[in-house]
Amino acid sequence: MVSLIVVPGSHFKTKNNLASDKSLPGRTDFRRAGYSSAANKGKAMHLFDYLDSGNGFKVRLLLAQLGMKYQWTNVDIDKGLTRTPEFLKRNPNGRIPTLELDDGTNLFESNAIMWYLAEGSRFLPATQLGRAQVLQWMFFEQYSHEPYVATPRYICRHFPADHPRRAELTARLEKGHAALNVMEGHLATREFFVNDRYSIADIALYAYTHVAPDGGLDLAPYPHVREWLKRVAAQPGYIELLAQPVSSAAA
Repeated sequence: MVSLIVVPGSHFKTKNNLASDKSLPGRTDFRRAGYSSAANKGKAMHLFDYLDSGNGFKVRLLLAQLGMKYQWTNVDIDKGLTRTPEFLKRNPNGRIPTLELDDGTNLFESNAIMWYLAEGSRFLPATQLGRAQVLQWMFFEQYSHEPYVATPRYICRHFPADHPRRAELTARLEKGHAALNVMEGHLATREFFVNDRYSIADIALYAYTHVAPDGGLDLAPYPHVREWLKRVAAQPGYIELLAQPVSSAAA
């Protein structure tokens, strides 16, 4: 049985990252308005996830910082549990994370889930350009960053040293360093990725960057990235990647 998880959120404002109410004209902060899909329908959202997944961590971190209620089930991808007929009904692509909304709709792809959850909150800019720039970095994360930063980590953590997939590491790590160089240059003159305010663009890129050394990517050459990682980890409501939600269940 999966129990309800209430993740502590925050209403604090900091010097660098939190927009004031006046900076979000015509938009609603769901937390201050008492919003949650669970409150409206009497049922909490349900996150199907894998604890070691950075993509899942993106969603868990945002949920924590929004202070939203949800249920959580760990789905062991190494046992093929995302390929079962039951799971494929939720996500035909057979991947985590997948978020079941209060009306039974299943939403997948981590960045799409974050965009859905962040709508109307301080984690998305109010301006058209700012929102496009958040998407710009989220697309960068999925296309130029995730395959070369996240995948080496998965290979190193989940396959033995003599596994054929280890042969991919050299080429992937080269492109991983290229992605980190792009980030380093951008962060040389700013504290966060968009408008110098913490947003889901930062969450998207933080998730696998902060554990990049697990896959063989040394962060020592990237001082601006390392300082940015510290700023993200200092945000109110921060949780760690492997912090298992209490009273959770395994699929």
